[in-house]
Amino acid sequence: MSSAAQPAPPANCGLQVLWDDRLTGYDFGPGHPMNPVRVELTVALAREYGLFDRPNVRVTAFEPADDKLLARVHEESYIAAVRHAGATGLPEPGRGIGTADNPVFLGMHDASALIAGASVAGARAVWEGGAEHAVNVSGGLHHAMAGAASGFCVYNDAALAIAWLLDNGAERVAYVDVDVHHGDGVQALFYDDPRVMTISLHETPRTLFPGTGFPNETGGSGAEGTAVNVALPPGTGDAAWLRAFEAVVPPLLRAFAPRVLVTQHGADVHALDPLAHLILTLDGQRTAYRRLHALAHEVAGGRWLATGGGGYELVQVVPRAWTHLIAEAAGLPIAPETPTPDAWREFVRQRTDEVAPRRMTDGTTEVEVRTWETGFDPANPVDQAVLATRRAVFPEHGLDPMTDV
Repeated sequence: MSSAAQPAPPANCGLQVLWDDRLTGYDFGPGHPMNPVRVELTVALAREYGLFDRPNVRVTAFEPADDKLLARVHEESYIAAVRHAGATGLPEPGRGIGTADNPVFLGMHDASALIAGASVAGARAVWEGGAEHAVNVSGGLHHAMAGAASGFCVYNDAALAIAWLLDNGAERVAYVDVDVHHGDGVQALFYDDPRVMTISLHETPRTLFPGTGFPNETGGSGAEGTAVNVALPPGTGDAAWLRAFEAVVPPLLRAFAPRVLVTQHGADVHALDPLAHLILTLDGQRTAYRRLHALAHEVAGGRWLATGGGGYELVQVVPRAWTHLIAEAAGLPIAPETPTPDAWREFVRQRTDEVAPRRMTDGTTEVEVRTWETGFDPANPVDQAVLATRRAVFPEHGLDPMTDV
């Protein structure tokens, strides 16, 4: 498809899931938080629920991203450095490869390129009409920069998917990142591009890596208001987080009117995550998935690419969270009180020697949200964070920071 071409209306094919067992090869080694067992257990749980057997769900093959595609957002010298490190096992000083966060592992380039290829394949499917929605739970490596690995991320698959969409006729793409960490790599790669809106809700950079994502980061010259950052205080839970989401994400997406919605679903906002300090439940996360699904239909014609992301409670949180994401994208949401399958719990025991959760809920089936229409509370730190973001970017889109919802 040429860069000037327009997509056909999406065929009613439902959901395309990008999965290949080789995706578990993205493995930084024993003891590293980014253990690929989390995606292995996710896919196993989704299979036990029969999600991949539904007539509107297809699990499809894809190719790794080649060097030409990777070079769309990454420096050629960096790609060469990743390839060299993955072939030799040697660190690459200055490229973020061989650090505690990003240890070298053999086959690093191939494993990372495969994840990138999966997200680009999902972008292509939703843009060209092969599916309404696509999910790559292995993706969401949002910290990778043009010339360096960062924060467990080697190639920035979400940015590559967005770049592919831009190159193939998508005039505007919105990216919403609900990981607990700022989506710094995606923001940096499109900071000066008015065709891409990046919205990141994350724990304040005052207390968490990567130290960026303040409200005053709003986009470069000519792209003012297209970088949006909601920096939330530690201890933010379901209702407050969802209040922030509703106060910022829907009005901006409606104003921006993207052709495609790309979302990153780091499960590390959960209270049990060992690396951060927000306290959402599985049920709050599930509510966010439902809202993003609805917004994809409202603002982007249903074209929705969803990826995984962070999430380091490998058994209790990530598999259930992302199975809910897959089910939501398939239009087949799983009731929160649903028991987890016996066979899956036994697989978890054999694979990790841990006791698996017994239900698809943390016990809060519905989260009541006090929306922005109820008014601003100047004593509330979450409201303070939300208002700072709205004041920074809403005027750029003709929106009133105090009233528009």
